[in-house]
Amino acid sequence: MEVDEFGFYNRLLDYSNILFLCHRNADPDAVGSAYTLAEAIGGVVGVVDGCNRVANMLINALEINVVADPDPSNYDFTVVVDTSTQAQLNDTKLTKYAVVDHHSTCSIKDDAEFYIHRCASSTAEIVFEIIKSMDAPVMRKSAMSLITGIITDTGNFKYASPQSFRTLAEIIETSGVEYGEVVDILASTPQDISMRIAVLKSAMRAQIQRVGEHIIAISTISSFGGTAAGILTHIGADVSFVGAERDGVIRISGRARRTAIEDGVNMGQIMHDVSKVYGGTGGGHDGAAGLDVDGGDVQEILKSCMDMAVGILQRHKNV
Repeated sequence: MEVDEFGFYNRLLDYSNILFLCHRNADPDAVGSAYTLAEAIGGVVGVVDGCNRVANMLINALEINVVADPDPSNYDFTVVVDTSTQAQLNDTKLTKYAVVDHHSTCSIKDDAEFYIHRCASSTAEIVFEIIKSMDAPVMRKSAMSLITGIITDTGNFKYASPQSFRTLAEIIETSGVEYGEVVDILASTPQDISMRIAVLKSAMRAQIQRVGEHIIAISTISSFGGTAAGILTHIGADVSFVGAERDGVIRISGRARRTAIEDGVNMGQIMHDVSKVYGGTGGGHDGAAGLDVDGGDVQEILKSCMDMAVGILQRHKNV
């Protein structure tokens, strides 16, 4: 059942001992949103299979308590945060749960008791609206968490909507947190040398295809696929797909520049459609998305992603 912000909060009042659960390799938007809800409503933050570097930095800087790989059966109710597919939870068994998510597609909501699904730039923006509906104050650490989520999920505002800026301004005004405080935390995030090596390897291995004035790149690495895909768009690609295979699971990360998005590319939809062809799951945003497939050939799946993007751009070119 889809509910509004107040209905979401009101229904959670029926439960105690709530788990606010984040997807694997949780990012700041997931962790910050879950933490803010847990602080305002009561409950604990749980993450599946760890967090990314920036989220770990946020957890350490704000001293957020996180339960690693929690069992939802140990809680009265679970709220799945910033997660669009069951695969993102490593198929963690859920019983009674709700969903708050912002991705363009969200299949995990189908079996939820209730959910909020808005195509916003970040889940943090939706969570802030929930807090407002409660007439609850935005505490300092929660405000910093939400601001970090907005900054990172919009790619430093590259993919931000006008509402993203309005929400950011309102959080700053109501909480008293300085924007520079959050920027300082983000600037302190260390750069992992293994990540830098992986990104360089992805650039070396990149295959490219030109469609008019657009360049599409595909590549493979063993880890840091999302970071590598983002770097490929920074150094010249308009659309990038980076694949990795680990423990029999193929994961593709995709990124797109604004110019490609304006010409019809929706990475979330591409990942959703391609994943279905191979019996996997996928989704995300217009400019950033991913998919998971059990087994198969990573090069074949990458080519399918490229072919779909090529088709979209060719159709737009011929309009």
